[in-house]
Amino acid sequence: MRLGIMSFAHMHSYGYAAAISQLPGVELAGVADEEPDRGKQAAEQLNTRYFPSFDELLKADLDGVIITSANRDHRALTEMAAAAGKHILCEKPIATTLEDAYAMEKAAKEAGIKFQMAFPCRFIPSVQRLKALYEEGRLGRLLAIRSTNHGKMPGGFFIDPEAAGGGAVIDHTVHLADLVRWIFQTEFREVYCEIDRRFHDIPTDDCGLLTLELDNGAFMTIDPSWSRPDSFYTWGDLYMHVVGTDMAAEVDLMRQSLERITLDQPTYQWDFWGANMDYYLVKEFVGSIKEDREPSITAQDGIRALEVVVAAYESARSGQPVKLR
Repeated sequence: MRLGIMSFAHMHSYGYAAAISQLPGVELAGVADEEPDRGKQAAEQLNTRYFPSFDELLKADLDGVIITSANRDHRALTEMAAAAGKHILCEKPIATTLEDAYAMEKAAKEAGIKFQMAFPCRFIPSVQRLKALYEEGRLGRLLAIRSTNHGKMPGGFFIDPEAAGGGAVIDHTVHLADLVRWIFQTEFREVYCEIDRRFHDIPTDDCGLLTLELDNGAFMTIDPSWSRPDSFYTWGDLYMHVVGTDMAAEVDLMRQSLERITLDQPTYQWDFWGANMDYYLVKEFVGSIKEDREPSITAQDGIRALEVVVAAYESARSGQPVKLR
């Protein structure tokens, strides 16, 4: 199977390229980028062909593409790839507006191609175990969730509110919104949000706090931020404390690691040994193409997570809760 990558604006592109190289029978056949120097550098580093335009890449013999552009460009690249008959794995969030997100879903359906969202956190074993515990009834009725997603300030298009659709709130809320929908098979009913800029001199939000009501009667908080310093030993955290009537559980996705301090190293050492969620994400994409089935993470999943983000920003502007349904 031959895949291409459209844009290296998002740092996850290299993780997905590494996953492709680890999958038997799958080849990174080419890349294209809106910034030629960045695209040529990526092609050289990844030992693959550089295409001077997205159109040229899509004319190549490819089965699918991975879109890792600025959020604002997801719609245009999706529509181009769908028109060329290429299956799509799209970085999160699906888009910056719901209008664009629905247009992307429509383009994929009309072209008859697979469209998968990049929500790799679903493939972490501890997350899957929590889902299993809930489905087995061992958690009982869900009461409350406290969650965080803290990271380093990424720079680049992420701090351009037009290109990204917002700041830390859009960047980090979608992961947790998707996990809760998937694990507990529920939707969000209402969102209240406050956002701020407290850590960096940038033109967008770098922190926020969301309080959410779920359809199943539970409530949840999400604390998204770019609050980790550059010296932090990893990019950040993704954490959930879940309370049910019969069990309380904690999931920390970045704790599949070995942390150490030694005399011969001046800084904190962190070795990640856990499941490679990017690998399993790309493997799922490849599997959906080979088996001619719907991907397990769909455009609708991307749309539902974006609905929460759009409501959060609306709430922050109005100072009032926003009902989703």
